Amino acid sequence: MYGLSKTIIISGGGLTGLSLAIALRINGVTVSLHEAGSYPRHRVCGEFISGVSQETLETLGIADSLADSHRHRSVAWFSGNDHLRDNILPAPALAISRHLLDDRLQKTATILGVDLHDGSRRKMNPNAAGEVWTAGRKLAKGGWIGLKAHVRGISPKAQLEMHGGPRGYLGVTPVEDGWHNVCGLFRINKSISARHSDLMPAYLSDNGNTELSQRIAAAEWREGSFTAVAGFALGLQSPTRGVLSLGDSHAIIPPFTGNGMTMAFQSAETALPHLIAYANGTRTWSEVCESIQLQLAKRFGKRLTSAKLLHPLLFHTVAKPLLKHAPLRPLLTLLR
Repeated sequence: MYGLSKTIIISGGGLTGLSLAIALRINGVTVSLHEAGSYPRHRVCGEFISGVSQETLETLGIADSLADSHRHRSVAWFSGNDHLRDNILPAPALAISRHLLDDRLQKTATILGVDLHDGSRRKMNPNAAGEVWTAGRKLAKGGWIGLKAHVRGISPKAQLEMHGGPRGYLGVTPVEDGWHNVCGLFRINKSISARHSDLMPAYLSDNGNTELSQRIAAAEWREGSFTAVAGFALGLQSPTRGVLSLGDSHAIIPPFTGNGMTMAFQSAETALPHLIAYANGTRTWSEVCESIQLQLAKRFGKRLTSAKLLHPLLFHTVAKPLLKHAPLRPLLTLLR
């Protein structure tokens, strides 16, 4: 089923861009994909995929790349140094590093014939037919900093540890080869003078997670895995008129939900049939963009609104009793 007439150009080779490119090629669409960085690479990401269906992965043609992911169900919740509770997720969550997954996906895309250009940073081209923007977060004034690394030797108490406090939270989960992903979101504190990898223990201590801070500082760190990002806003991203944005370029859900990677895949899945219709000439680009935007709003509206309402509570005085006593399943339903 190869050789549909119109080419789709994708700017951004993260999860949304790569999975969309793979799915389009499987359906016979010519694809040009541009990624500013190079593979493999580490990204600020919880590497914990909660709520994605096997059907979505198979529709995108990426199920094999995730087949050997860890499947986690146990969760331990902490506030400061206090262990509040343990839970079992209603369905297993997948855990795999972006370093491995992105590399697998770009190799699959290349084998399928995607015209992939790494080290290629494209500019937005509003109103350009057939161009999709999946280049991640849009620069914005925000008071958050995201920190991530892979470490060994920290002896977690569950397959996912969630550590909260008044200024942020951090998750710990095993990925491949004995490494644990440690990834957190914190309110920026300009009084913290630490730099580079010392930032994570410093922010954890500032957040009251002193025991975890000491465990992470003393652990073995995977070379090159520490990454940090700031200058972004959570929720719906500021739209650029005439640009079809997907994935984090469209919306960033707060990471406590464990749903960010899932939304990347679902965003690609939502857009897929419309982009195929454009490529084979049965729909115009303006019709396709309008349909995709409406379906993204329908698919993600409830969970983005719920996450926006719940997120501030994690830093409120009610956070500790909420984390200790709130029923898990109804909350997950709101965030899926």
